[in-house]
This record gives sequence, C-alpha cells and structure tokens, in this order.
Amino acid sequence: MERYELLRRINTFPLAAATLANDLLSGDFRSVFRGNGIEFEEVRRYEQGDDIRFIDRNVSARFGTPYVKLYREERELTVFVLLDCSASMFSSGKSNVSRFEQALLATALVGFSAERAGQRFGALFFDNEMRRLFKPGKGRHHLMVVISRALEARPRAHGSVLSAAIRAAGTLLKRRSLVVLVSDFRCSGWDDELRAIAGKHDFIAVRITDPFDHDFPNLGLLTVEDPESGKTVQAPGGFSSFRAAWREWNDRQTASWAASCRRLGIARLGLSTEDDAPSVLKSFFQGRRRPLNQN
Repeated sequence: MERYELLRRINTFPLAAATLANDLLSGDFRSVFRGNGIEFEEVRRYEQGDDIRFIDRNVSARFGTPYVKLYREERELTVFVLLDCSASMFSSGKSNVSRFEQALLATALVGFSAERAGQRFGALFFDNEMRRLFKPGKGRHHLMVVISRALEARPRAHGSVLSAAIRAAGTLLKRRSLVVLVSDFRCSGWDDELRAIAGKHDFIAVRITDPFDHDFPNLGLLTVEDPESGKTVQAPGGFSSFRAAWREWNDRQTASWAASCRRLGIARLGLSTEDDAPSVLKSFFQGRRRPLNQN
C-alpha cells in the first residue's frame, strides 16, 4: 500500500475512535481498576461500616481509637502496544496490504482510542532488536510521533526478539496496564514471557495473517524465501498435495497459537490483511464484555 493511502486511512481513525474509545474501558478492561485503588489518600477516624481490613494499627494505637486508611482509586490506564517490525511482517500475499501495514493500522486505531479516552499511550517497536521505545504519554502530538515513526520502520536484519520485547514491557510498566501485542508470531519461545506479563497486566495478542498463509498459489514451481531466516526453497505450488500440506501446516500454527493464548488466559484476535481493521477491532472490543472471543 502506498504511504499516502495509509495516511488517508489513518486520518479517518479519530472518527472511528470516537465509538471505540467507549469500549476500550468497558467489559473486561474495567477489571484493570478492580479493588480499592492504588493511591493512598488519607487516614481518618473509623466509622461504622468501614472495612476493618483497612484499620491503621499504628495510628490507632497512637490516638487510642480506630483509624482507617483511605485510598483514591486510580482511573488512568496505560495502553501499551508492542509492534512487530520483523522481516516477516513486511511480506504480503494476495492482499495489497502487507502484514506490517495492517499491524500499523491496528496500532494507530488503538492509539487514537486511548487518546480519545484520555489514557496514556506508549509503544515498543522491535525486529531482531528492540528498535524504538515510546514511553507512555498523552495527547495527539505524542500519538502522531509514534505513528510517524512506525511509518518509517523497516526490518534491519532477520529474526525477531518477540520474547525479549514482552519481557521489556513487563519491566517498564509498573502499574497494571492494557498491553497489546501486534505480531504474526512467526517465532517461538515466548510462552514464559507471556505467562509472566499476563499475570500483571491485561494482555491482548493480535495475530496478523494473510490469505497466502492458508492458500498457496497454484502457479507451478516457485522460489519462496523465509523472511525471518533468509533461506529459500523451491515450492511446487502446482501440486495439490503440496498446497494441502501448506494449508495443514499453517492451520497447526494457528491452532497452537490459540491454544497457548487459552492456556495463559490471554485474549486473542486474528486479523487478516484482507480485514477492515476498524470493524474487526470494534467487534472485538465490544465482545470483551462477554467471555473471551474465539477468533
């Protein structure tokens, strides 16, 4: 997709975000704010009906009468996106939109929704290294800086440090946050990191796919390159047995990813390069009011 077309689509997102922002903090997202808050506010004399668990023993002993601690509920949520910029994300098949372009559109839409809801937004770009970190901030200018840098992203080498990026987000985010990982998950070894971060944050795994992943073209013998390793193989696309094996392998990858998300209790969303990102994300966020979606 041409850069101007990407920008044209992104420029429509503030309108789409107007409704999406309402869903960003609805349903399961409100679980981020469960409890009695995290900001200590004051100590006051105990009153009938107060929760005895919040009695301050030291202050009560000093004044000879019960006092309780009061907390202010923190309503501000940090929305943080992990954006995969590895080589495999820049490949495309039947669609005129690459995996990375679709991932960028999803990232921009989440960012505009966070901005519309008055929440902080941050991001980490990675390929075979951690490339750019945008600490959480507010405002349209901050968001547009993130988007403009994403438009410039290009893979610099083969490979992906997906697991290290997840670990870095867990280290950076001190308070419970909404973390969105946008990737094709064309690598392994990230289960342990996901398990660790899912226990502290509300986590969504967005897997970017392409119709080519399922339907190999019937165009005879083709030379296919693995963008993550750089290796090339001869693929006999003219054989139905090869196309069936290709479809079966990709189906297993999808099933394995979905099973990992279920096992770790992570919300998941499959987003194809042929999908309309705003429509799919809106349906997903609305579906978060119900049990985790089954895409």
